[in-house]
Amino acid sequence: MRCDEQKHLVDDGTHKAGHLLEIEIGRDTMKKAILKGALYVTGGLLSYSVISTAIYKKMAFVQTDCDEGVALTFDDGPHPIYTPQLLDLLKEFDIKATFFVVGKNAQAYPTLIQRMYKEGHTIGVHHYQHTSNWLLLPFQVKKEIEQCARVIEQITGERPTLYRPPWGHLNAFVPALTKNYRIVLWTKHFSDWRIAHIEHSLEDKLVKATKVGGIFLLHDNGQTIGADEEAPKYMLRHLEGYLRKHASTTKFVALR
Repeated sequence: MRCDEQKHLVDDGTHKAGHLLEIEIGRDTMKKAILKGALYVTGGLLSYSVISTAIYKKMAFVQTDCDEGVALTFDDGPHPIYTPQLLDLLKEFDIKATFFVVGKNAQAYPTLIQRMYKEGHTIGVHHYQHTSNWLLLPFQVKKEIEQCARVIEQITGERPTLYRPPWGHLNAFVPALTKNYRIVLWTKHFSDWRIAHIEHSLEDKLVKATKVGGIFLLHDNGQTIGADEEAPKYMLRHLEGYLRKHASTTKFVALR
């Protein structure tokens, strides 16, 4: 092979190797750009949802306790079977409670909302549908809140002033969107949406958690995502046992 042919082959090989190297560098750069973009998106989503929730829960405009007594609060209703039983139980012990209702459920069972109101309970907003604020854009959050509030007002004639977001999830814009409401969370929740968590122990947990200023979170509807449909049956059973032993010595209050 002549020298010029050998040189041509070497040059050609060098050119191909350089081209392959350029391709590999380009792929590596693209991968890094995609990863960087994904990290920015993830960071933004976390800031919008999880981080905002953690920060806001510690701020003064979010209520996590009450001034006196113990506040029994119930989420996700009304339910056509369990809510009437709960109202009967509260009436028996002359206890006023706070209900954070789902708008579409209130719309489906307006007589239960009327009964809550007439019997002196406080009714608050818990979205029109049971949707997490982490999954909603600001205009969707406002729509969920206002649509639920309108349903309550149409039934009772009174505009609600309390708001509890589903699952306690806030986002970066919730404080600005809820200036006409007081955000209420809780001092203690009991995971009573799952039967396994409460079947044999809820009454004892209620007793241990009873302290002045406590806001208890319970549920009178088991038809939400992640809940056991019959969980309220067990909640009611344990709540009745708890009230029979402690209603006379514990001051229960509705949030206002």
